[in-house]
Amino acid sequence: MTYMEGRAEPSQETAALDLFDHTRARSMALVAPLNDEDMGLQSMEDASPPKWHLAHTTWFFEEFILKPSLPGYQPRDDRFALLFNSYYVQAGPRHTRSKRGLLSRPAVPDVMAYRSHVEDALREGVARDAFTLDRDELEALITLGCHHEMQHQELLVTDLLHAFSYNPLLPAYTDAKPATVSEVREPGWTSHDGGLVEIGHDGTGFAYDCEGPRHKVWLEPYMLCDRPVTNGEWIAFMEDGGYETQPLWLMEGWAVREKNGWDSPLYWWKQDGTWWTYSLKGPHPVDLSAPVVHVSYYEADAFARWAGCRLPTEAEWEAAAEQTPIEGNFMDHGALVPVGRRTGLWGDVWQWTSSAFSPYPGFRPPEGAIGEYNGKFMVNQMVLRGGSCATPKLQMRPSYRTFFYPHQRWQMLGLRLAGDK
Repeated sequence: MTYMEGRAEPSQETAALDLFDHTRARSMALVAPLNDEDMGLQSMEDASPPKWHLAHTTWFFEEFILKPSLPGYQPRDDRFALLFNSYYVQAGPRHTRSKRGLLSRPAVPDVMAYRSHVEDALREGVARDAFTLDRDELEALITLGCHHEMQHQELLVTDLLHAFSYNPLLPAYTDAKPATVSEVREPGWTSHDGGLVEIGHDGTGFAYDCEGPRHKVWLEPYMLCDRPVTNGEWIAFMEDGGYETQPLWLMEGWAVREKNGWDSPLYWWKQDGTWWTYSLKGPHPVDLSAPVVHVSYYEADAFARWAGCRLPTEAEWEAAAEQTPIEGNFMDHGALVPVGRRTGLWGDVWQWTSSAFSPYPGFRPPEGAIGEYNGKFMVNQMVLRGGSCATPKLQMRPSYRTFFYPHQRWQMLGLRLAGDK
């Protein structure tokens, strides 16, 4: 499946309005295979319906750009601010997150009309030079809104996968193609000298506030596996009793495993002696050589201990990534499943690190509601690096940090092993 067929991928230097057009078009392409019933699905509190993602990303442009800085702008419906605010307390009241799937109204056509209303107003305001912001401030906010929407594009497809997984028909979102079950290639290792390194965004181009300030970190010499852990290796962990061996697990992780009855990655089951999985391509045999996906931090940490290794720190990962081209299996390729059979730091699966999501030295969130974007989530979550098969490539840079709670599995979450030299 090709999401942006006939469109050139923009670059980091793309003008903000071109990026806006590209990003908005990709969101529409992502929901093109869905029917109206699909658009309202919400399977758990952590997830949101596709319709809500389309509306929320539209609200973001309206709330932070059009309302405060385009004189004369009139919202299509003032009530949408309540429905489609997510967690921005300073922006006003919010509809209960766990009940987004109950919003049968506004209907899909109304959400699409809302998107068009906001897009037309933004483009017209830019054309008339009517915004009260100066051009640099305006372009910075439009760019932030686009990157925010790219994040929701990934959430849209992974939330949809989780919802579809409750359907006994196990529907395919993309064209189903036979999966190849191939042998696992032995991993290689890259050696890194460590020492005093700098990590964090260098100030060139777009970045989220949590990626800075750039600062120095001391690293002892270390090694990284040259590819993520594969399904074949994960099966070996399972067959060796990895899910039943308590000493491999953190105490909290063991409690979560017991409570939820985990004995394999999310969406796996065994059929006639073969491991199967469910993905956006529908049900298919587990590809032994592809990176394992949909595992929690607790599982990743237990696997690393079983393998006699550890998870990398985010500083180790970033120091290595700064020397590595950003090439890999991202959303742009249209696979939407990890494909493996290659080496490299980027794409396929987000990689758990052993680093907590916490502020860098000197971090200060922006003032106002937009400052709630990252800073208030800097507790009890772990950092992942590298992007996934559901991440737009344009989001990627060595300093990019995503973060999830250690028990979560529904995102494209995997792992890479590290060790000491």
